Amino acid sequence: MLVNDRRYRSLTFQVIVFILVMAAAWWLIDNTIRNLALMGKSFDFGFLFQRAGYDISQTPIPYTADDTHLRASVVGLLNTLIVAVLGCIAATVLGVIVGVARLSRNWLFARLMTVFVEIFRNMPLLLWILIVYAVFTEILPPPNAFRGDEASAGMILFDNVALTNRYTALPTLAMTNDPGSLDLGARITFNWATIAFVVVLVGGWIVRRMIRAWAQDVQDRTGDRPVTWWKTLAVMTLPSLFLIWFFGLHLEAPSLQGFNFTGGLNVSNSLVALWLALTLYTAAFIAEIVRAGILAVSRGQSEAAFALGLRPNRTMSLVILPQALRVIIPPLISQYLNLTKNSSLAIAVGYMDLRGTLGGTTLNQTGRELEAIVLMMLTYLVLSLIISAGMNVFNARVKLKER
Repeated sequence: MLVNDRRYRSLTFQVIVFILVMAAAWWLIDNTIRNLALMGKSFDFGFLFQRAGYDISQTPIPYTADDTHLRASVVGLLNTLIVAVLGCIAATVLGVIVGVARLSRNWLFARLMTVFVEIFRNMPLLLWILIVYAVFTEILPPPNAFRGDEASAGMILFDNVALTNRYTALPTLAMTNDPGSLDLGARITFNWATIAFVVVLVGGWIVRRMIRAWAQDVQDRTGDRPVTWWKTLAVMTLPSLFLIWFFGLHLEAPSLQGFNFTGGLNVSNSLVALWLALTLYTAAFIAEIVRAGILAVSRGQSEAAFALGLRPNRTMSLVILPQALRVIIPPLISQYLNLTKNSSLAIAVGYMDLRGTLGGTTLNQTGRELEAIVLMMLTYLVLSLIISAGMNVFNARVKLKER
């Protein structure tokens, strides 16, 4: 009955497959533990609380060589997140621009975008990372080339950014009236100004939703929707502008003092090269996804928009792209996941991400290869699942709603 009866057959096979999978997992774990015991090793994560003993050049949180391997791994994870977030944002913007440009009626412009896609898509990512890093380290001038009236190099973007062969000097935010910081222990601090901005933005978002709900209620009762754009704009901008004035927030440009730039933020060329290579490589794939999504929208949609008097740019932004999103987003999720995982190639240019800390120096120093690899795999898995869940929620919001 369990095999021949349709009511129970599927459940029977599921139980059998589950038992086989669990048995295989148990055999693998037991075999690993036995082999570790024969080698005189144990499976534990106590090494995470030992002294790391190595430096990390780019640290988003305070870190020294006297900190633990756990803190070094957290620094590596934050470095991975920085590259992944910046890369996803930049690759999306560039990919959408290139994808739309490939459909341009300008023959030369469209062919140039095609050349961009084919070049970056058909060469290995590691090669692009090394090429971009070589350009930064071999072609750009040293910091002392910016010194004095006889400087052989100059800053760009209104003398706010300096591109050197060691790092990129960027302006940073500074405050005239610094309110101090909130100390949470373990050298974790949050500036009170940052907390104030977060509170103001969250409060503005909540008030904005309340205004929209009120406007919708008035429209449901009277049929007329009140004008709310100026209220929303005031709620979202005026408190932030007040805080900017109150704290004296301004940009502090880097300046050359001695042999290095000070007063700004010095970003290592390994981070810039990795971010730029990931952006260009992933943008080539996103461009094709965007182009396919636009072509999937019926031509009648654009013809109807033109008949209503909409211009081509307004037709693309208001009619075509919103409908193309339901085709674009599913493969776009895969590109975000690929970019996040491809960031592990940072070790090729010396950028200490999760692969370089937990899966590199920590693994080599402690000899805990199994524990380090398991932790690294689980971390990348969790990151991928979070990205997939967030993008799936967004995909559910933009998909066609059936009535």
